[in-house]
Amino acid sequence: MLKQSYNNNLTQRAQMLRTNATKQERKLWYEYLWGYKPRFTRQRVVGNYILDFYCAKVKLAIELDGSQHYEENGLKYDINRTSYLESLGICVLRFANNDVDQNFEGVCIAIDRMVKQPPPQHAAPPTTEGGIG
Repeated sequence: MLKQSYNNNLTQRAQMLRTNATKQERKLWYEYLWGYKPRFTRQRVVGNYILDFYCAKVKLAIELDGSQHYEENGLKYDINRTSYLESLGICVLRFANNDVDQNFEGVCIAIDRMVKQPPPQHAAPPTTEGGIG
């Protein structure tokens, strides 16, 4: 179980994000993660952040990034957010929305690899930086 401060004020926002998921979030959830074992949850509140997808068993967050994440403010926000999550021992795996649209199988393979063979605790996880492979 995840043990850190929990921001109850974000619960309503997380519920709204689940209801209004992006096309890419819906695809990844319903076509892959929904029945995946170990279990993932959607829009999980961790501290002051909401994770797109989270697997508590392997402490893995999966983030799907739209274009705003590649602008200066988005990049800075994501760096701080990732640092915080890593301080809790959570590995963050990021994909651009285009990855889900254009290489869905590759996204699923990358997630499966990370779940089955997570990187050493202090190693930086692989990032896609706007694309896979």
